[in-house]
Amino acid sequence: MDLILVDGDQAIFQPTFGAATVVTRPGRMQGQGPGTLNGKPLCVTGDEGSVSVPGCVYQTPQYSIPGTGTLEIAALGGDQQGHKTRTGGRTVLLKGGRFTARFRVMTPAQQPNPPPAAPTPDPLIQYSGSGSFVSTNVKLQGG
Repeated sequence: MDLILVDGDQAIFQPTFGAATVVTRPGRMQGQGPGTLNGKPLCVTGDEGSVSVPGCVYQTPQYSIPGTGTLEIAALGGDQQGHKTRTGGRTVLLKGGRFTARFRVMTPAQQPNPPPAAPTPDPLIQYSGSGSFVSTNVKLQGG
């Protein structure tokens, strides 16, 4: 049993995404479940796809001129989906432990080069990391 996520709860991203360090901001869950808690819809399977945090700055040790990208939830942890608790035929999302996060590069960070050579852009288009949920719900649990 764990706390059920509701509309407006936050996804908190860790700043380490492999070699990349990202200046993170929280993402907000958008609950689509028909069930509610204090007037807020419950979050159900698929709502994790509503989390998108664009415009986050990143860099790596090699590519030290910052670039930007978007934070997203790539996959929920096994303890973040209810197995029995449902609303509207869909399983509820639980606070749980950690989810797998994705950082999609929009503007690549760059490696400085001696003039007159132009900086070299980071060839990677995405990095993997992790995050967790912070819930405003302190009493309704599901499993």
